[in-house]
Amino acid sequence: MAHPLRIAALRARSSLLFVPGLRPELLTKAAAAAPDLVCIDLEDAVAPDRKDEARAKTFAALAARTPVAPELLIRINGLATPDGLEDLTALIKSPLPPSGIMIPKTKAAAEIRILDEIVSSAARLDGLKFHVIIEANDGLADAIAIARSSARVASLLFGAVDMSSDLRCTNAWEPLLYARSRVVHAAASAGVDALDVPFLDLEDNDGLAREAASAAALGFTGKAAIHPKQLLAIHDAFTPSALQVERARRIVAAYEASDSGLVVVGGKLIELPVVRSMYRLLAGVDAAAQSRG
Repeated sequence: MAHPLRIAALRARSSLLFVPGLRPELLTKAAAAAPDLVCIDLEDAVAPDRKDEARAKTFAALAARTPVAPELLIRINGLATPDGLEDLTALIKSPLPPSGIMIPKTKAAAEIRILDEIVSSAARLDGLKFHVIIEANDGLADAIAIARSSARVASLLFGAVDMSSDLRCTNAWEPLLYARSRVVHAAASAGVDALDVPFLDLEDNDGLAREAASAAALGFTGKAAIHPKQLLAIHDAFTPSALQVERARRIVAAYEASDSGLVVVGGKLIELPVVRSMYRLLAGVDAAAQSRG
């Protein structure tokens, strides 16, 4: 029998790599870099006058693709825009849809519930997951309800650029700390992943490492990337060290061997919230090992 504190099997989603919608041929190369998620971007990465071209290229590439190891997403345009509605129509008609869609500019849980009803009308989309970007002030206020709005919601993503504009603050770590924390709170409340915004300076690897480590410490489960060379620093930040894993295994073993629930490891009393955290850490390690071979 499974131990009552064991954590259910997790999906390893510590990294997400974007591919521009006008270059879907980069999908194979992106998948080879071994992120946990690959996302073809039809929104920010595509100029307004080339949306139709990007949509056609992306869905043609989807129909012709061979299976790739990571989860494959498409970032559609905002659902309140004509391009977003056309993206959704193409998705419903697609003979080989992606694993999930990334939904930008979300302002309310009702939007996700309506979207769930729409995609549920197509049997081929039964397994489609929602990855919801929280980047608007209204969406931040409704973040917990958004995270709980549908069983399809697999992650919340924090969008710093739009959020800083809405909040009238500088796009930097400290001014956005409250907003990031609220996204983490919402994701944890719903039991879904929380992914931090990409680090946009491709030449500042130290800055990326610091920001990824800060995101992990805050409670994010992963971080997005705009180039494969960013993945190593991201995986390092969100992968427990060998010492952390060994300590977690000792704590779990001590807890499971105890008939009283009282756990002492290294002379220190370990409370149950810590034990739960150790189960969660080990579940994530096991999931990452399976997904990355």
